[in-house]
Amino acid sequence: MTTLSASVISVVGLIFSILYTAHAFGGSATTVSISYGSTVTVCGIVAGQPSQRIQCWRNGQVFDVFSNISFESIAGGRDVFCGVRSGGSSLVCWNPSLTPKRLYYNETVLLSQLSIGDTQICSITNSSGWNVYCWRYGDGIPTQNHHLQSISSGLGFTCGVDLRDDAGIICFGTNSEAANAIQAAFTNFRMLNVAVGGNHACGINSTGFLICRGNNDYGQINVPNHSSFEFSALALGANHTCALRKLNGSVVCWGGGGGIMSYNILGVSFESIVAGLDSTCGLTTSNLSVICWGEGWVRNASYPLDFELPLRQILPGPCVTSDCSCGIYTQSQILCSGYGSICKPCDISSFFPPLLAPPPPPLGDGNAPGSPPSKALRKGLLAFAIVGSIGAFAGICTIIYCLWTGVCCGNKKIHNSVQPTITASTLNPPQFSNSSPVSRSSTIRRQASRAFRRQRSGTSSKHADREEEFTFADLALATDNFSQENKIGAGSFGVVYKGKLIDGREVAIKRGETSQKTKKFQEKESAFDSELAFLSRLHHKHLVRLVGYCEERDEKLLVYEYMRNGALYDHLHDKKNVEKNSSLLNSWKMRIKISLDAARGIEYLHNYAVPPIIHRDIKSSNILLDANWVARVSDFGLSLMGPESESDHRATKAAGTVGYIDPEYYGLNVVTAKSDVYGLGVVLLELLTGKRAIFKSDDNGGTPISLVDYAVPAVISGELGKILDKRVGPPEVNEAEAVELMAYTAIHCVNLEGRERPTMTDIVANLERAVVLCDDSHGSISSGQISIMSE
Repeated sequence: MTTLSASVISVVGLIFSILYTAHAFGGSATTVSISYGSTVTVCGIVAGQPSQRIQCWRNGQVFDVFSNISFESIAGGRDVFCGVRSGGSSLVCWNPSLTPKRLYYNETVLLSQLSIGDTQICSITNSSGWNVYCWRYGDGIPTQNHHLQSISSGLGFTCGVDLRDDAGIICFGTNSEAANAIQAAFTNFRMLNVAVGGNHACGINSTGFLICRGNNDYGQINVPNHSSFEFSALALGANHTCALRKLNGSVVCWGGGGGIMSYNILGVSFESIVAGLDSTCGLTTSNLSVICWGEGWVRNASYPLDFELPLRQILPGPCVTSDCSCGIYTQSQILCSGYGSICKPCDISSFFPPLLAPPPPPLGDGNAPGSPPSKALRKGLLAFAIVGSIGAFAGICTIIYCLWTGVCCGNKKIHNSVQPTITASTLNPPQFSNSSPVSRSSTIRRQASRAFRRQRSGTSSKHADREEEFTFADLALATDNFSQENKIGAGSFGVVYKGKLIDGREVAIKRGETSQKTKKFQEKESAFDSELAFLSRLHHKHLVRLVGYCEERDEKLLVYEYMRNGALYDHLHDKKNVEKNSSLLNSWKMRIKISLDAARGIEYLHNYAVPPIIHRDIKSSNILLDANWVARVSDFGLSLMGPESESDHRATKAAGTVGYIDPEYYGLNVVTAKSDVYGLGVVLLELLTGKRAIFKSDDNGGTPISLVDYAVPAVISGELGKILDKRVGPPEVNEAEAVELMAYTAIHCVNLEGRERPTMTDIVANLERAVVLCDDSHGSISSGQISIMSE
């Protein structure tokens, strides 16, 4: 083949890959899918909603999946169904228990087609080289010599149209015998697409005729008489084949065991069809409902022969933001709820005049014309296509390139991630309901958003994102079902896990304890409400940002930005972290900088939040370090609205952590902002000495000692050097003054009486000066030179 003819076939094939849809059983992605095996599940992408979510039917029950995430296509196979998220950046799959698992995420290499068989999940990407990814798969993945533009999967093998091999069929997989036989059977044909069934395959060739090859035990390759470009979509099951007519949307099926076609749908027009193992479902044109028929439905007495599933209205195609070259689907804006449009398929037959097409095959011979067109005819077709359609090709190629490369998707609509609750043993639809009563914390969230949006001040970030609402299944997916491997700590009301959201963001997820005891539940509820109310309005570079939350029956979870370098406590006191990961902390300047970061975060709470906030649980485990080693204050589960002035106080039951709690607060049950100052003072002493807030007098046990009682006398007597953390080493000349300033600031912070402690503004000023001093040498200082204001 000449370079020119090869390029034309490539362009034609690319156009057909968009316009002609081919579905294996369960197989290729559309807006409807069938999964089979232990149970049959039929799913569709719901129309007319803010997010194009997935809704499924199983055993008479309907339930939503990922109700706030938009998907552009779905596909099903044996005990699995998968969805490609809008934009093509991620692939999520569900098992029969509806436990989700993300198989793929990449913002650059996007997924454009998806096909599922019984043992494999394969997808085409927008890569310019080898462009097929497969999962759940053993051998036979294609080499980099193949660039496939249409794929479909069946029983143990996958086939695709290879644009670099004269538009031939390439097959691969664990069922190598079937794969090789199908590939050999299509050797003499240039194909525009391919659909794979159990052990047979069908496709449209370059002249617009349907060709089927492979096993014919049930007559599944006996193609009926048809004209060029008559069929617009294919759906192949294990032993049957169905095709959708372009002209009127009617469906014709052949093969199977006699129950494949229902006479009651002969007059029904469909937008698309998809096959399961032994059944077929179609999306009706009249009301976008899903009707299923076939042997699988005949054998099950509970299903009518042609059963209209009680699903909501289903999208007839993906909602896209790019221009549609051949028009927009009727009521597209309503169906996409204002997000994008559904493009009408182009009538590709207009590119090829019927007079040049070969005659249709005889009825029931099982094949389209048995040999490829003559060279003269091929040249005529190519010449006509080039001369008469170059403008149309250029326009369509531009659109396709735009879609494949993702450059048209710059203005994506962002959707929150919401999924159903995941349980391995329960499939009851009420479990997936989002109609639970509005809880107290939801009310707090809404009130906080309205009342406090105007009150952000200080050095908060310029672009504060509103928190997102997730469901439990979102977060189960992100944490691999809250596995122990992802557990990274504990907070005021639960355990903290590392997670990765479906869009690739790394997060920390705090899950409330599931104790059913009333007291524990009330404490969890209070801590959850407190964090949600405070963090929904607090945005500062030294406070951990709240990404979102989940509130689903008894489950309460908060989602934060992930702090890659963990808690300060672990770097100071966990032997593994100290030896392995904390070389950066073995610098006095770095330790002083971390203390300054934390002080600035607390200062924002006390002086710039409106009304002021008292944290009540300042400790080294609540000071987290991001990827750049910037310290941020976290865990607001015990926080309270503070008094309007520093001299005011608030009576409340003491709360906090032993070793950090303000003795005055503990004894009098009166909290002020100076209670946070005390906790920060203990943290400063931890950074100086490397010891815990409460530690044993020797490594083998001994009497517990308070860090305050241990460190304060040494600083006052001028023996600071004896208690400094030996892992850091003696301060350099330019660091000694800074370390001494930090030490004197710390002992003022832990005064027994709150009125004797400095304000956070004074502490920040001293620590800022200490950071500067690390770069200069000014000799020794005394406590009298420290900026300390007491009341």
